[in-house]
Amino acid sequence: MPIRSTVILGTGSYAPERVLTNGELSHTVDTSDEWIRTRSGIRERRIAAPDEATSDMAVQAARRALEDARLAAADIDLLVVATMTPDLPMPAVACIIQQKLGVRTAAACFDLNAACSGFVYALDTACAMIASGRYQKALVIGVEKLSTIVDWQDRTTCVLFGDGAGAAVIGASSEPGIGLIGTRLGASGDSVDLLYISHGGSSAPSTAESIAARAHCMRMKGKEVFKQAVRVMDDAAREILEQHQLHADQISHVIPHQANLRIIEAISQYLELPMDRFFVNVDRYGNTSAASIPIALDEARRAGRIKPGDLTLLVAFGAGLTYGSALIRW
Repeated sequence: MPIRSTVILGTGSYAPERVLTNGELSHTVDTSDEWIRTRSGIRERRIAAPDEATSDMAVQAARRALEDARLAAADIDLLVVATMTPDLPMPAVACIIQQKLGVRTAAACFDLNAACSGFVYALDTACAMIASGRYQKALVIGVEKLSTIVDWQDRTTCVLFGDGAGAAVIGASSEPGIGLIGTRLGASGDSVDLLYISHGGSSAPSTAESIAARAHCMRMKGKEVFKQAVRVMDDAAREILEQHQLHADQISHVIPHQANLRIIEAISQYLELPMDRFFVNVDRYGNTSAASIPIALDEARRAGRIKPGDLTLLVAFGAGLTYGSALIRW
């Protein structure tokens, strides 16, 4: 079977209506707009409504991606959802999205959890399945409702995260050298204690005491995460460029995980690429985990920042510690 290129046919994104500003947060926790902005670059974030589930946000982003690709939900035979905040522990939120969106019953649908690196992991997975020839059109979604796992009394974490969804439609092309031309995925399991939720899984099931102690919320060692994030994102970017015998200055745009502006600025310095090649929207959305890169990718495309022939680098890190990079030729 000839090798097929796997290309992005369309993108879409969705952010909830409610905007939560730094000023509003300063009324509930000991923080300030200046403190948050100088440390993270974040001005505001979006918060989903109480009755707005992860699947609801995913469907909105997916519909926009399908419209952009000029396809219908019935054309999709593979649905991969990157998330760590599904509607329910089971079944997979991909199956719930399938039903709400109208994806064909025979489609393969599953979730993938690589935290903030989730979209890059899901993109690689879907593209490999398309390249195999067994699937024709894939819908890849990164979506999170992080407001449900944030401790709103912990100023070190609650100021950083937001809700949202991004999606991409993937298909095959007979044209060589375009689409996803390479990925570099990795993980460092010795860093699991840097960003985690301590209770709610099989090793520490939920109890009345764990709920009262807010042990089902994210905990993070911020300084250590910052250092590790810069290191692994720089490594992932350099390794994929070396694999394809490319120099950083050949990259038209970098779509980084939107965790912290200071991290993005550090990567810019290490790669010796100007910040105007980095697409940044962390100031408006905060860290939306698996939704971060697809939201930024969709906004960059719709703003006209990405043109045919451009080479785009995606790079991310997340809890685990997971990390990944991807090169896309448009």
